[in-house]
Amino acid sequence: MSIIRDTSLPQAGKAVGIETLDMIMRFGSFTALDHVSVSIPAGTFHALLGENGAGKSTLVKCIMGFYHQTSGSLSVDGREVAVVSPRDAAAYGLGMVYQHFTLVPSLTGAENLVISRAEVPAIINWAKERKALAAFMERMPFKIPLDRRVSELAAGEKQKLEIVKQLYLGRSFLILDEPTSVLTPAEADEMLGLVRGMTERGELTVLMISHKFHEVTKFADAVSILRRGKLVGGGKVGELSTDDMASMMIGDIKLAELDTRVPVTDTAKAVLQVERVKAPDRSGLKTIEIDKLTVRSGEIVGIAGISGNGQKELTEILAGQRPTETGAISVNGEIYGATRTEARKNNVRFIPEEPLQNACAPRMTVSENLAFRTFDLKANGAEAIWLNKGKMKKRATSLIADFKVKAASPSSPIAALSGGNVQRAVLARELTGEVDLLIVSNPCFGLDFSAVAEIRARIMRARNAGAAVLLLSEDLDELLEMSDRIMVISEGKLVYETQARAADISVIGAHMAGHH
Repeated sequence: MSIIRDTSLPQAGKAVGIETLDMIMRFGSFTALDHVSVSIPAGTFHALLGENGAGKSTLVKCIMGFYHQTSGSLSVDGREVAVVSPRDAAAYGLGMVYQHFTLVPSLTGAENLVISRAEVPAIINWAKERKALAAFMERMPFKIPLDRRVSELAAGEKQKLEIVKQLYLGRSFLILDEPTSVLTPAEADEMLGLVRGMTERGELTVLMISHKFHEVTKFADAVSILRRGKLVGGGKVGELSTDDMASMMIGDIKLAELDTRVPVTDTAKAVLQVERVKAPDRSGLKTIEIDKLTVRSGEIVGIAGISGNGQKELTEILAGQRPTETGAISVNGEIYGATRTEARKNNVRFIPEEPLQNACAPRMTVSENLAFRTFDLKANGAEAIWLNKGKMKKRATSLIADFKVKAASPSSPIAALSGGNVQRAVLARELTGEVDLLIVSNPCFGLDFSAVAEIRARIMRARNAGAAVLLLSEDLDELLEMSDRIMVISEGKLVYETQARAADISVIGAHMAGHH
C-alpha cells in the first residue's frame, strides 16, 4: 500500500491525536517493541510508564522519526502517515522536549526561538521579530523573560522555554521525557499544571515519560505501561492505583519492602560531625560553607537541593577528594581525614554518584572491584602481602548472588554491567561487613523501579543495623521516604532543617529555590 505523505502544516493552536498500531521494532535478533498499539486522542495528557529497557524511548523515537519501525503504522488525527525523519514528525506537528536542555546558553530566549525555525532570514529584523514574539507570548500560559540569556534562567524557566520553543514551531503534540527531573516540586507542579491546562483547552496533546507516580496520578488522563517491549496494561488514571501500575511495570517480582523505620533514640551517638568547614567550589569562584552537620547512629539525614548547589563538593570533602580551608570533620569522635586507614578503622563507606566513574576501575573485573576494600587483608585482619585470587573470586560469587548482581561472570569487566548492576555491585562491596558511616549520593538516579526499591531497602537495613547515613539526593520523594531529618543545601550552605515526618514540601522547595 503506498502512503501519500500529507505535508500540510497542522492548524496552529489545535491539538492533534496519534495512534501506533501493531508497532514492531527489531535490532538484529532483539525485539525492542513487540506489537505495541497505543492511542492518544487529541487534547489528552497521556503518561508512558515502564522500567529502563522496557521500550519507552524506542517507541517515542519511532513516533519522532529517529527510528523507522520494522512493521506497524503511525496515524496522526486518524490518517496513516510515514514519518521517516524528525523533519517529517515536525511537519505533522509532533515535537519532543528532552530530559537535557537543548537551548544555546549564551543566547537570549528570543534568539533561541528565532534561530530554531526551519527558515531563518539571513538578516533578522529584530523589531519585527520582537513584536511577533510579544504577540505569540500573549497566547502562552508561560511567563518567561525572553530578553535574558538562557544561562541566567532558573531550571524551571529553561524547561518552560523548551516547551514554548516547540509551541512556537507549531507543534501540537508534545512528548515530554522525564520533564521534572531538574525542577523543584513547586516548579514541577506549576509547569505540568500549565501544560495540563493547554490539553484541557484542546491546544495540545501530551505524552509524558515519567518515573514519578504522583505526577502521573495528578496530571495525566490515561496511562500506557510497557514491559520488555510489550504493552502490558494501561487505562484511565482514576481507575488504577499506584500499586496496580507498579505491578504491571515489574511483573510478578516481589519488591523488597522498605524496612520499617526504627525511631532514632535521643542517646544515639554522633558518628559524623562537620563543623565550620569551608572549601572552594568547582568553579573556584564560590565557597562551600558547612557550618554544622551531625549524623547519628541509626539515622538517615537527607540533603535536598537542586543540582549544582554544593552537593558534589560536600561529598568530595567527605571523601578526601577536595581540600578544606577551615573547619573540622570528625567520625566517631576523632578527627577524620578520609585516608584508607581512617576509613577502615571507622567503618566509613561511600556510594558516590556515577559509581562506574567514581567507585570502580571500569576495565578491571567485577571480582577485582568487589575486593577493593579487602584485597590487602588476611582473614584475621592482618595485612596480606600476596593477592589471593581464588578467595577474591569465591567472595565475589557470594556477593553477586546476595545482591542479585546480573553479570555474565565475576571475571567480566565491571564496565560491561548495566547501570543498576554496577550500583548493586558497589552496594555489595560497601554494605558488607560493619558499617558505622555510609555516605550515599543519588543512589537511584536513572535506575528502574525494582532496582530502586531493592537499593533503598538495603540502605534502610544498614540504618536499622546502627549505621549513620548521609543521603544526598535530588529526588525529594526519595528523601521524604527514606530520611529521619532533611536539610536543604542552597548555594553551598545548609539553609534549612526539618524532621522528615513533619516536612512541608512547599517550604523545602522554597529553600531549594533560594527563597529563604
